[in-house]
Amino acid sequence: MALPEDHADGAPVDPLREAAETMRAVRDRCVWTQQIDHRALVPYLVEESAEVIDAVEAGSADELREELGDLLWQVLFHAEIASRDAAHPFGIDDVARGLTEKMVRRHPHVFGDAVATTPEEVLVHWNAAKAAEKRERTSVLDGVSSHMPSLALAQKLLGKAAPLGLHPVRHHSPAETPGGAGGLGRDVVSHPTSEAELGDALLGLVGLARAQGWDAERALRERLRMLTAEVRAAEQAQRDLEE
Repeated sequence: MALPEDHADGAPVDPLREAAETMRAVRDRCVWTQQIDHRALVPYLVEESAEVIDAVEAGSADELREELGDLLWQVLFHAEIASRDAAHPFGIDDVARGLTEKMVRRHPHVFGDAVATTPEEVLVHWNAAKAAEKRERTSVLDGVSSHMPSLALAQKLLGKAAPLGLHPVRHHSPAETPGGAGGLGRDVVSHPTSEAELGDALLGLVGLARAQGWDAERALRERLRMLTAEVRAAEQAQRDLEE
């Protein structure tokens, strides 16, 4: 389908509106797409999100542009599915409008009279606005998804626990020396002797990452990319020897 640069009346085409209309046409006319519901679409959302992360961390600008488009398609897809829900319909315009209203509320230093001269002050405004929006929440853990990758979830939960004075790392051996990341004994971090101690060691390392301002999930992803490259190089070397 050729996408026109202008409408018949000469008005410029809004690319986002064009994408939404393309999604609507696909939903109407594609047999496969017609069968998909929100739940069935989730694996594709996870996959596209991962590909955006890859493009950010190891790709080019062109790759990032393409992957962001694929992720946007998922948003349009979910909104189009929702627009046809008989009980609680909403469309992409409702999604965009809600997003704009939320961002205005959470940036009173941009759209209001509040003042924020440091990132920490911005976070105070953000959290205050979020708390006002989510008054029904009774726990700091409400809204934290259990579907996050384990390292990222650990870092998130440690951040939620810290203001409560909690250091949720258990010690399984009386010989452990207190201290280290999150109060975890050095020997447990270096030489866990059970699966439980391994869990403590991992949580302790995530605590260390958080204290240093590091992203534990990204750190492991980057090291795994290096390992992937090493495996491929070793395979190529083996093939070269066999030729």
